[in-house]
Amino acid sequence: MKIRYTFVAAAVIALGCAGLAQAQEKTLRLLTWADYAPADVVAQFEKETGYKVELTLSNNEEMISKLRATGGAGFDLAQPSQDRIAGPQTEFGIYKPMDLSKLKTELFIPSMLDATKINTTVAGKVYGLPHIWGTDGLVVNTKLAKMENYTDLCKAEFKGKVAYRLKRPTLLAFAFASGKDPFALYSNPKAYTELMDEVGKTLIACKPNVKFYWDNKDQLLNGMRAGEIVGAMMWDTGGWKLNNEKPEIQFLAPKSGALGWIDTFAIPAKGKNDAAAYAWINFNMRPEIAAKVAGSAGNFTASKGADQLMDAKLKAQFATSFPEAALKNIKWYPAVPAGIEDIEGKVLDRIKAAN
Repeated sequence: MKIRYTFVAAAVIALGCAGLAQAQEKTLRLLTWADYAPADVVAQFEKETGYKVELTLSNNEEMISKLRATGGAGFDLAQPSQDRIAGPQTEFGIYKPMDLSKLKTELFIPSMLDATKINTTVAGKVYGLPHIWGTDGLVVNTKLAKMENYTDLCKAEFKGKVAYRLKRPTLLAFAFASGKDPFALYSNPKAYTELMDEVGKTLIACKPNVKFYWDNKDQLLNGMRAGEIVGAMMWDTGGWKLNNEKPEIQFLAPKSGALGWIDTFAIPAKGKNDAAAYAWINFNMRPEIAAKVAGSAGNFTASKGADQLMDAKLKAQFATSFPEAALKNIKWYPAVPAGIEDIEGKVLDRIKAAN
């Protein structure tokens, strides 16, 4: 009898394991940003493919932290920004190389695909593909202020009336506004430290102008709506959203150049369903689907032809913010080498602590 029960128990366990494996095969565990997986797009993907999408919303820092803690397990597809792939991959090995043969590369804008492949290549292998892109620049209430560059936020006339994040993009933006190229110094830690120290002094001197260092988009948007904030360093979609409500609030590409980012598709090292991941990528890059996702995010997409399907108002706002010269002057984030963020972190801590 004991032998018989042992066989029955083993069979039950085997069936349970088989059921779990089958469920995993039909599930896509997606680690992504808010608005990148709108409900109607997820529903259409699930209906077309039979996969079930398990959604976890995150940001760059959390993505790296989650994948580092598990060695790249727990998710089948992640969406870090392109500058946050090569460094973490080199240091922690949290992604697996892309199998380009499983992708419909003709769906991508060629120049954006080529640039992202270069920026996410480690030891000759590609680890990321472009999806959604956008910029950080200046958002100005043109009835209350005139600004052309990030350093205008520090003019005495705007005391207590500006906002920006106490994060690395602000350091980089002010470095470019000072006439320096911080990205060109990534390979020279000593020179980069000296530049960041200079930027830190500028931002400490600018503290009287700062109403608040924003870390919540609603806080920032409401401050601009109320006129408490007359100028801010902000992402483009926030500026265009405000412009829809109040035409006098405009998103501007600074003279020194807007900072450009690209959020990617990357496959975690211990993901269990690569097939679902590639299916989601190919599905999302179809122009009609990409236009829906871009509309949800309020940004633009690396999908070839999707721009023709985008909201007409958004296209008009983009054209106003980015005439040809401004578009060419976007400063795209390159891969972040190890140690760079430690240098920046010390400067940010000094700014925060300064009276």
